[in-house]
Amino acid sequence: MTIQHYIFLAVALFSIGVIGVLTRRNIIIIFMCIELMLNAVNLLLVAFSKMHHLAAAAVDATTQAGIDGQLFVFFIMVVAAAEVSVGLAIIVMMYRNTHSVDVNFLNRLKH
Repeated sequence: MTIQHYIFLAVALFSIGVIGVLTRRNIIIIFMCIELMLNAVNLLLVAFSKMHHLAAAAVDATTQAGIDGQLFVFFIMVVAAAEVSVGLAIIVMMYRNTHSVDVNFLNRLKH
């Protein structure tokens, strides 16, 4: 698979996530779309890391170049796991108080 395939797939996933965030009113769906966008970025980081590693390995077989993207993906996944746990806890508490997960209803609570 070439890098263009990875880029196309990541752009498609990211676009689906952006469209979902902008058009949906259910906060759980919005939350899942944000996670989809994070995973699209992770896919690109791993793809470019692999491409960079293969290019560096052609010059020197013992190189460690190109693993930086995979380290970034690891940390992004750790932060995303923490975000999911805290975000779902906030969503559950809002649902307990308002009995709704509609974003428009939650916007009315500001006033």
